[in-house]
Amino acid sequence: MNQFHRIFGMGVLSISLLLAGCGQGQGLEGAYPAKERMEELVLLLPGQYQRAEPFASGLCIVTEDDQAFDGGVDAEAAAVFSLADHQTILQKHALERLYPASMTKVMTALVAIRYGDLQEKVTVGQEAIITEEGATLCHIKPGDSLTLEQLLYGLMMPSGNDAGATIAVHMAGSIEGFADMMNREAWAIGATDSHFVNPHGLHDVQHYTTAYDMYLIFQEALKEPMFRKVIGTDVYTADYVDGQGQPKTQTWKNSNQYITGQQPMPEGLIAIGGKTGTTRAAGSCLIMGSKDGQGKEYVSVVMKAENRQKLYEDMTNIIRKVAN
Repeated sequence: MNQFHRIFGMGVLSISLLLAGCGQGQGLEGAYPAKERMEELVLLLPGQYQRAEPFASGLCIVTEDDQAFDGGVDAEAAAVFSLADHQTILQKHALERLYPASMTKVMTALVAIRYGDLQEKVTVGQEAIITEEGATLCHIKPGDSLTLEQLLYGLMMPSGNDAGATIAVHMAGSIEGFADMMNREAWAIGATDSHFVNPHGLHDVQHYTTAYDMYLIFQEALKEPMFRKVIGTDVYTADYVDGQGQPKTQTWKNSNQYITGQQPMPEGLIAIGGKTGTTRAAGSCLIMGSKDGQGKEYVSVVMKAENRQKLYEDMTNIIRKVAN
């Protein structure tokens, strides 16, 4: 946690540029206003903060004045960003606030990797009992003992909300405490139009982000080798023990159909990995990384597609623009 606060104190210097240059999106009804978040953030910070003028160097920029791309995309929002050239290749409503569903878990994984001990044993508590209709689980139970690394695979591959809740309580003592860590990290990397209230993305009107903020979060996560390893894994087997010390084994499959081969990548592109997300309010979502034959990497995101089939159609359509 000390490392977290040191890095956050430095990273918050980037906030003012995003507020000035990237707009505030369309807004969701009842959303937590950015102005209020900024005022609260300043109160949390020790000492003074300054503008970080060079923040945008090395990052793609999207503004509300950019011409939107609508061709071949039925989803509410979509975008493709080049990590090599720092260019926004195309975007549709990239600054509109939308619900991220399980794409939230990219931020959960980033916080866990950066500030947790991946080899530490974690005992699953009652927080893993999630009965909400439609919740995806990796089926861990109270009393089970896994490493934080194993929980990461349970979080990202089958999209286990139970793994997300377990990680949150382990690292911060509560869901609310971990959400605070997520929000601090989001602000530190410039994702100023996001607000998280849980580690898994189950629906809450105060839990939202934008396609652009998801790019910022995902490209930051790609800097972590462990994150790349997890999202690029097709099948993973976890061996651990239950509350009685008895051995348990689970095999988890990646929910990203480009990784499993259920969806073909456009010719000339290779999938690095990503994260899906689906709720009734969020629709079908996917953020992912890919690379071309020259090794140039891209981040692409689709939010609020009508269904899973439309989601992959939209994603294939936008990343095909990179391959051509």
